Amino acid sequence: MKRKIDLDKANIIKLAVGGVLFFTALLADLPYWANIGIYLASYIIIGGDVLLKSIKNISRGEIFDENFLMAIATIGAFAIKEYPEAVAVMLFYQVGELLQDIAVSRSRNSIAELMDIRPDYANLVIGNKTKKVSPKEVKTEDIILIRPGEKVPLDGEVVEGKSVVDTTALTGESVPREVKEGDEILSGFINKNGVLKVKVTKEFEESTVSKILNLVENAAGKKAAAEKFITKFAKYYTPAVVGIAAALAIAPPLLIHEATFSQWLYRSLVFLVISCPCALVISIPLGFFGGIGSASRNGVLVKGGNYLEALNSLHTVVFDKTGTLTKGIFEVAGVYPQNGFSKDELLKYAAMSEEYSTHPIADSIKKAYGKKVDRSNIDSYEEISGMGIKAKIKGIDIYAGNAKLMNLLNVKYKEEDYIGTTVHIAVGGKYAGVLVISDELKEDAKETVEDLRKMGVKKISMLTGDSENVAKKVGSILNLDKVYAELLPHEKFEKLELLEKEKPPKGKLLFVGDGINDAPVLARADIGAAMGGLGSDAAIEAADIVLMTDEPSKLITAIKIAQKTRRIVWQNIIFAFGIKFAVLLLGAGGIASMWEAVFADVGVALLAVVNAMRIIRPQN
Repeated sequence: MKRKIDLDKANIIKLAVGGVLFFTALLADLPYWANIGIYLASYIIIGGDVLLKSIKNISRGEIFDENFLMAIATIGAFAIKEYPEAVAVMLFYQVGELLQDIAVSRSRNSIAELMDIRPDYANLVIGNKTKKVSPKEVKTEDIILIRPGEKVPLDGEVVEGKSVVDTTALTGESVPREVKEGDEILSGFINKNGVLKVKVTKEFEESTVSKILNLVENAAGKKAAAEKFITKFAKYYTPAVVGIAAALAIAPPLLIHEATFSQWLYRSLVFLVISCPCALVISIPLGFFGGIGSASRNGVLVKGGNYLEALNSLHTVVFDKTGTLTKGIFEVAGVYPQNGFSKDELLKYAAMSEEYSTHPIADSIKKAYGKKVDRSNIDSYEEISGMGIKAKIKGIDIYAGNAKLMNLLNVKYKEEDYIGTTVHIAVGGKYAGVLVISDELKEDAKETVEDLRKMGVKKISMLTGDSENVAKKVGSILNLDKVYAELLPHEKFEKLELLEKEKPPKGKLLFVGDGINDAPVLARADIGAAMGGLGSDAAIEAADIVLMTDEPSKLITAIKIAQKTRRIVWQNIIFAFGIKFAVLLLGAGGIASMWEAVFADVGVALLAVVNAMRIIRPQN
């Protein structure tokens, strides 16, 4: 459904009334004072709010803005008896502002339509009936009903039914996804054909759709470098042009014999109108907002214009491995018992020790065991950060983890060149054997690394807690520059610090990860990108960019959007300054009138806004 463009009807009526009065004074043969009175009435109706804004800003110490420039230029025109031009300039300016508002509104609405995923209601199941309520009223563990064609209002787990869901608005993925009982379903999806009952797992404020909307709405608060440049520039630029305009009005009549004060005052007023930086003030933030909206539609959430801008300066990209470059879907590829233990015993002890773990590797071990674990046999359970797990089962200490854990326990084991992640098992201080867990590379991982190099990224590295053998194999397949393996969470952070020091000052470092242990590294990097589908809440919260489809290739999409955004923003800056500089010279020389001055201000601003709107077009 198309959204209506928000227009201020009172403002349109005011401009219409003011315009009628202006043309009456301009075309009708009226007495002198009546003519002036109508011009003045028309001026106040059309430009009264500009004058009031100027006065309010001056009272707050904010003198040099476009309102001040328009006020002083038009009042000056009245002072030199150029009444028609004074009113026409204000009318032209206000009509231009209205057209800009329409253009900006259309751009924002285009983005809003792309992100139109906010659910209007939820069908809460109460007994055998359903009640239509606000999604904010639904609590976790409540059951909701989702009919064909309805938006999924809250995150949850399908408890009954089977359907196909459209995930386009949320992930940018055009292929519909099938969901059935036991599957996770996210708010923002659209149910296509089946009736689903869903158990809510997150309240509305914590739901995926709510977080995405907050990210997009708040992203404009973090300004990009080009936006900050304009803010700083205006502080010096505006007083400078006011000073030059004052000099234009005063100096020539004093120094040149033929020069008249009214002639040079008019030129100085034209100069003031031209100098107004509206095109830059409006089009640059809109450019970055458009870039953020375009990225959102393509399944990439960017939390601020500064991060979008930073993607143009990438020097180093660092990847986590599991769940980022690989699918994070593990299977037990080998069971190798030692010291008299059988395969079944080894797998049983491994499954019992991993019973309380939610790690994908633990899930693969429990799946391979295939039997239900009697938790009453587990006396205690403890995770050892970066190493593994200690469990006491029927009074016996069971350790499951990496080689570092075995070394810590002084348990002797035989080194083997396994291709995969290894989980060593020690039972009662005795080495029981090793499980080998395999994980596949994502289909687009290699292509992403190649594309990053084509885009000018100088160094691509990987940090992982996995074994040296597995890490080196992945690094070799992907042709990575550096691979750091068997890292604890704090060691990942330390390695990133070293990589940060190796890059040039103006180059940016991007880290891509998905786990809870990646959160500190994501926060430390110049730009942190998290996998939004499989990624943990902590990683998504710490990241600056979220890849909603878990595809590394979405990075390439984000970089292309960033490049297009920068290109259009700089087109606007150069175009605005070029036109203004040319008309400033013409105005100072008495060639350009107030009409050309207003075109150089409002007209250029409008053209720049239209150019900025190109950013939200679909990416190739």
